[in-house]
Amino acid sequence: MGIMNFFSGNIIEAVKDVADEFITTDEERLEYETKKQQLQLKEKEIEAEILEKVHETNIAEAKSTNWFIAGARPFILWVCGFTLAYHYILSPFLHSFFTAFNINYPIPELDMGMLFNLMLSLLGLSGLRTYEKLKGVQNRH
Repeated sequence: MGIMNFFSGNIIEAVKDVADEFITTDEERLEYETKKQQLQLKEKEIEAEILEKVHETNIAEAKSTNWFIAGARPFILWVCGFTLAYHYILSPFLHSFFTAFNINYPIPELDMGMLFNLMLSLLGLSGLRTYEKLKGVQNRH
């Protein structure tokens, strides 16, 4: 589902239903289909432009010498890394330690669902990092 489909899906369906009632000839139907395809093509062009702008923004952020801008993603990844270390290493160790010495102290539990979504998207595990490595461009930023 494209960005524009999310907003315009119901409107397009409503227009289609109305158009089906008023279009009676094959010529009108062909003209309607042509216009519909033109609108779909325009929608794809707009989506491509939006993605291009996002890509340009990401490149500008990566090239920045300002640590606050260029360090945002690494900071978030470090936070994710520390959180994973806590959840899978430190928390079980503390639980075992507290149990062994009969210490009654609650260990905070973390909601890892949102963390994994954030981390996987930042790491580019949607296949784009593999594509970069295959093309040999992973170290150019």
